[in-house]
Amino acid sequence: QRQLVESGGGLVQAGESLRLSCAASGRTFSNYAMGWFRQAPGKEREFVAAITSGGGSMTYYADTVKGRFTISRDNTKNTAYLQMNSLKPEDTAVYYCAADLWGAGDRRSQQYEFWGQGTQVTVSS
Repeated sequence: QRQLVESGGGLVQAGESLRLSCAASGRTFSNYAMGWFRQAPGKEREFVAAITSGGGSMTYYADTVKGRFTISRDNTKNTAYLQMNSLKPEDTAVYYCAADLWGAGDRRSQQYEFWGQGTQVTVSS
């Protein structure tokens, strides 16, 4: 069983930045594609960003965050990151990281086998 723990959420003002971290247990972190999803109150969970397994040579973003958010991974630390710049009030949500064994950076949440508990991001206007 792979455990994922998110951190780094908080309350910021519009235009500011946050960096989310997702720490994974186990010794095969590099075998997993990592994804970030978010869910705002009253809305469905939506794809934010993904990075492929291995060295993470490919990254994918939702159109709503492209150019503002950056996903990365450090396999030596078993950690994935989501750098969020120029935050907007509409980015307010609970952010979840997820892991997909041998994944290719899928946008579909059902492809991910393991999920973290989520971290709250609130952006005030």
